[in-house]
Amino acid sequence: MNESQPTEFQEFLETAEPASLGPEGRPGCQSVEELERALAPLLERGRFPAERRDLVRALLLLWHDHLDEAHEIAQNIHGAEGSYVHGIMHRREPDYGNAKYWFHRVGRHAAFAALARRAGSMAVSEADKKLLARIRQKEVWDPFLFIDACQRARSSAPQDEPFLRQLQKLEFATLLEQIAPRP
Repeated sequence: MNESQPTEFQEFLETAEPASLGPEGRPGCQSVEELERALAPLLERGRFPAERRDLVRALLLLWHDHLDEAHEIAQNIHGAEGSYVHGIMHRREPDYGNAKYWFHRVGRHAAFAALARRAGSMAVSEADKKLLARIRQKEVWDPFLFIDACQRARSSAPQDEPFLRQLQKLEFATLLEQIAPRP
């Protein structure tokens, strides 16, 4: 996958602000109906198998703060990608233990290597570099440490939340590329 060529689905991640680490909604997100209507022709044109279409739908519904709808889809998709989307949903819920359960089911995902590589250039401040070093130890993306960082930001380190939200957006974009690569 050429990392410099985003898929046509990436435009759905361009919202006024990145998704929250929690369940709260944001202004400017598309409704379920708007998303489904906009995605339908792209998914049809891409000729993706049904499971891939559902993964794209679940991930983008989750990005647009429709956790229940994303959960309904993700829980019926077996395999690493379905578990990945399911884990993100529980991380945002927040149900951190359940998120870790689903990430255990993911195993070693190809998106982790791309995340580890791409995240390095995002950390500009010393605080962001330290935070990233805790999540990406020895240049390896650790989804469990990312869950811990999200939990810590929500409970006692709100100063970390903006950078973690940017990392989460990178995670969504990277997973989206894995699920629906450009032909």
